[in-house]
Amino acid sequence: MSGTTTEANAFDRSPAGNARLRGPVMCVVGARPNFMKMAPILRALAAHQPPLPALLVHTGQHYDQGMSHQLFEDLGLQRPDLDLEVGSASHAVQTADVMRRFEPALDAHLPACVLVVGDVNSTLACTLVAVKKGVPVVHVEAGLRSYDRKMPEEINRVLTDQIADRLYTTERSALANLLREGVAAERVVFAGNVMIDSLVAHRPNARPAADTLRAHGVDPAWLDAAKGYGVVTLHRPSNVDDAAALRSLLNVLREVASSLPLVFALHPRTRNNIERFGLSSLIDPRRMALLPPQGYLEMLGLMRDATLVLTDSGGLQEETTALGVPCLTLRENTERPITAEQGTNTLVGRDPQAILAGVAEILGGAGKRGRVPEFWDGRAADRIAADLWQWLGPGAP
Repeated sequence: MSGTTTEANAFDRSPAGNARLRGPVMCVVGARPNFMKMAPILRALAAHQPPLPALLVHTGQHYDQGMSHQLFEDLGLQRPDLDLEVGSASHAVQTADVMRRFEPALDAHLPACVLVVGDVNSTLACTLVAVKKGVPVVHVEAGLRSYDRKMPEEINRVLTDQIADRLYTTERSALANLLREGVAAERVVFAGNVMIDSLVAHRPNARPAADTLRAHGVDPAWLDAAKGYGVVTLHRPSNVDDAAALRSLLNVLREVASSLPLVFALHPRTRNNIERFGLSSLIDPRRMALLPPQGYLEMLGLMRDATLVLTDSGGLQEETTALGVPCLTLRENTERPITAEQGTNTLVGRDPQAILAGVAEILGGAGKRGRVPEFWDGRAADRIAADLWQWLGPGAP
């Protein structure tokens, strides 16, 4: 990597470890979940007294521009100040492209710090650039671990946490994970879940499920008046890139649909693989409504009104817990254990019997309702802004 950070850059570190702000907080988004996490942070930075200036960088890792635009509109998120337009590629190529395009932006804007969220390739790529340039990194949603190194996101999480300067966690168990990995406790702050900040703010505006179905040509009368409906999302490579795994899941979902109609919001990767593997016949159009990827308000309404959710998404595990909707996670592990320990989530993997037993339990009225975890109260971003102000030091404007 070329270039070095000079004395004129964003931070001077004092002996006490504080820093004096000389530039904006450079906030990085790259993929759909980042948008939901960053929107409340940007609002909190602007609302803080005095305000903390922010500059929003979209790496373009999420390359569906139409969907990106809708998410920005739904979340009331400002348009990016910079769009690196990286697009889709292999993990290695995408990470390298983000680093290559992010470095000149960092040099040009001399931020006080770089703030990254979550665990996507952009999170790690921008962290690496900033750290090597001597610019401190703030990681929001730190310390989550699935302990499954086959997940690319796990690698991104572990490496980002190792080199970030300030780490904000969503649940208390994250601190123990970080301490085991040698991260100093003084670098870690339990702030709560900014994803839930977005949910709390936008839940009143969630689009009713019936309206979303009508918009896609599905008569809401199709829904089961007594049992309601289930929501399905699948996108993890381990579930959808292997023909046998995807076939097994579609077979069990077809069986679930015989008891409960399912609304399946199809990720492009999943749709393409269903067609590529010749599995379209496993979709029962009478009991399974296939929808394209949904906007934030549409998806929030679908989940809010659902009887249950079947998913392999980490974010949906959190959102269903906050909504009090039973969730069956089609994975063997989760980096969000609090959703199963305190919330509505149950891990069922890809075991057909476990999935069917979980559905039967929920339809029988015994599904987990759980409780909303500590600091999942819609104020996590405010706590982050307040702490960030103190951490940045007396030079803040």
